[in-house]
Amino acid sequence: MSTEKFDVVILGGGNAGIGVTGPVRRAGMSVAMIEADLLGGTCPNRGCTPKKVLVAAGHALHEIERAPVHHIAVGKPRLDWAALIDREKDLIKDIPDNLARSMAHRNVEVIRGHGVFAGPTVIRIGDRHLEAKHIVIATGSKPRPLPIPGAEHMITSDEMLSERELPGSVIFVGGGVISLEFGHVYARAGASVTILEALPQLLPAMDANAVARIQTESERIGIQVKTSVGVKRIEPAQGRLRVVFVHKGLEHAAEADRVVNGAGRIANVDTLDLAAGNVEHANGRVAVDRHLRSTSNPQVHVCGDAAPVSPQLSPIATYEGDIVGRNIVEGPKYSPDYASMATSVYTVPALAAVGLTEAAAKQKGFTVKVHTNDMYDWFSARTYAETVAWSKIIVDRATDRILGAHFVGHAGQELVNIFGLAMRFGITAGQIKDYVYAYPTFSSDIKHML
Repeated sequence: MSTEKFDVVILGGGNAGIGVTGPVRRAGMSVAMIEADLLGGTCPNRGCTPKKVLVAAGHALHEIERAPVHHIAVGKPRLDWAALIDREKDLIKDIPDNLARSMAHRNVEVIRGHGVFAGPTVIRIGDRHLEAKHIVIATGSKPRPLPIPGAEHMITSDEMLSERELPGSVIFVGGGVISLEFGHVYARAGASVTILEALPQLLPAMDANAVARIQTESERIGIQVKTSVGVKRIEPAQGRLRVVFVHKGLEHAAEADRVVNGAGRIANVDTLDLAAGNVEHANGRVAVDRHLRSTSNPQVHVCGDAAPVSPQLSPIATYEGDIVGRNIVEGPKYSPDYASMATSVYTVPALAAVGLTEAAAKQKGFTVKVHTNDMYDWFSARTYAETVAWSKIIVDRATDRILGAHFVGHAGQELVNIFGLAMRFGITAGQIKDYVYAYPTFSSDIKHML
């Protein structure tokens, strides 16, 4: 069987893989991209992009709820869930074809199917063998399987973004981003929502005080939250589902129309036959160096959700893909820096963060000044009838540099980028405070936050 030769073979056609194609194609390298599903991967097709359509509806319902504060009389809103799902599908339907045209414009050969390693420099897809100077693993992520009896009864975010009937009740197993974001949409749409988290805190990687604020707001809109829970089993119960769990030493049972796996996602690398490619890995994690190359096979690069070293976020996938592309062209010169990359949990209101939590900053040995503000009674928050407005800014006393910034509400998902920019380019807290901001805006409150 003949072997086709390429400079670069990319496993995966999501943001990370597409990010690789820019630098390598500008350098004139030949590229094959292997994708078994929709081009674009999780984020635009069944993740962050369609989810934001539902979040926008939740935001509108929140604004309607607050209308009486502005002396606006409105009736009880009615959400047509099926029509909302149709709108979401309509908004994203052209993305894969648009990306296919973009790849064709870049002269990237897109091959449909599932590729696996057939050697350290060879990928097999069907009856084709592709030999490459560089192979990129950009296969994204998949829902984390849970070792719970009856786990097969759970659905994932894929089904939540497709079901045209709003469930009357939902239980999320796991208190991560998916559970909080979809939970807020479902609760505002009228569903009964329960979140069961095994750890003592929801969103365990986030600042504890920020999480406490968003948990309080979640409970305000009717979401039941239980932490330090051990789920024992999931079983059918007369057309519904029953979740049996242990909380505070006692066994409980709760029933719902849907039970959702909200335990996060893991790298989608277990079906690539990594051993055949001499790619060192353990527990679904590929071992990589600081240039995102396999430690055992430097001709193999890893980026996006498949990489074990970074948050599973769409902009980071694109960023890593570009780094991998430049390293392929120029040699191993570039390494990712995640310290100043912001993230948001799109609850309503949103929780946003960049940099270190207070606990992490102290653990690393920094002497910190912590500016914590409950802005609920600030004029700007009262003007827009915010239900929660809170910030925490962590500053290094020795250098006046920003170490971390955390927000709930108050347009924090926008303000966090100012602090990320400051961290990236060494702008001090004093310089941020001295800037003259447009007024009245939420950003004009930054100097008061500091």
